[in-house]
Amino acid sequence: MVQPLPADVPDVRPDSIGDDVYLLDVREPDEWDAGHAPHAHHIPMREIPGRLAEVPTVGDVIVVCRVGGRSAQVAAYLVAQGWENVANLDGGMLAWEASGRSVVADTGLPARVL
Repeated sequence: MVQPLPADVPDVRPDSIGDDVYLLDVREPDEWDAGHAPHAHHIPMREIPGRLAEVPTVGDVIVVCRVGGRSAQVAAYLVAQGWENVANLDGGMLAWEASGRSVVADTGLPARVL
């Protein structure tokens, strides 16, 4: 079971996210390849500790996975590392897609959320 986020890591809904945020997708490569949000940045969860320098410390960072569990863990980890600009996407990519937000795939196949 996923532990609740610390009080200082908010959940945000897909319809409240503007195009100016850094959307950090922490899903596995096969999930990313199947479909992701346009303009999202992909760093699989297991690679976050070694790639912290890629995550902005200025501007909004929204962390996303399939349903919100892994992204909640990464958001909490980033806050523990000193990030103050992080939120978790409530419901993950499934909620993103269900809210009518665009999903794209770089493979040429139809985009879908795994």
